[in-house]
Amino acid sequence: MKNRLLKQLLLAIALFYIPVQTMAWGTQGHRITGQIADSYLTPKARKAVQAILGNETIAMAGNWADFIKSDSTYNYIYNWHFVNFEPESTFAEMQTFLKVDTAANAYNKIQFLIAGLKKKNISQPQKVMYLKLLIHFVEDIHQPLHTGHASDKGGNDIKISWFKQESNLHTVWDSQLIDFQQLSYTEYTTAINHTTAAQRVKWQKTSLSEWIYESHTLAETLYKDVKPDDKLSYKYIYKNIGIVNEQLLKGGVRLAGLLNSLFV
Repeated sequence: MKNRLLKQLLLAIALFYIPVQTMAWGTQGHRITGQIADSYLTPKARKAVQAILGNETIAMAGNWADFIKSDSTYNYIYNWHFVNFEPESTFAEMQTFLKVDTAANAYNKIQFLIAGLKKKNISQPQKVMYLKLLIHFVEDIHQPLHTGHASDKGGNDIKISWFKQESNLHTVWDSQLIDFQQLSYTEYTTAINHTTAAQRVKWQKTSLSEWIYESHTLAETLYKDVKPDDKLSYKYIYKNIGIVNEQLLKGGVRLAGLLNSLFV
């Protein structure tokens, strides 16, 4: 009993010290996006996902990639959570970079995971891992600062105050804007999950590189809107919560579209 409690305590401490650049959306954001995705799965995709995840839902599976950071075995996955670009990169420049960059990043690894899940000889444990990672990283790239600048660690080095408490721009967008709403992830999903068929088609037909550039464009706007030591509170929420909600919604709709096309 004591050993089990000690392990739980050490896990909690390890999670507390996880480098924050890789904690996109935070627990709530990932669950909301996953819950949205679940609502748009086809029957075939739902059956395939359940065959892989068992009783675990997409909403819950989406946080696994963050939870495992306390295990050094998975240190190699650190860079898979984000992809950084030079400031003011154009879409053409971004595409060129993505074509020549062979380093581990969200763009390369999402494609790697999709290809892996299409293989016939992949083991069940591999399927579980690949699907959980794919869910997470598709969700990650819809948090704008996971497509930001390497020079400031995706906004982590931009120190600000959030309701008079020390914070940074990345953390505000990861979790603080969402958590301020004081809703459970199911309540939050119910509140924002309203789309038309035309919207879903429009969001899903774009490519992975377009999803990333869209987030990067938003990140550039966020950088211009905040200076170090700014004091953020209600006005910032009012201005940006709509963007947060749309990114959560787009992430869920696109994740569903990807899973629907993967499991046909």
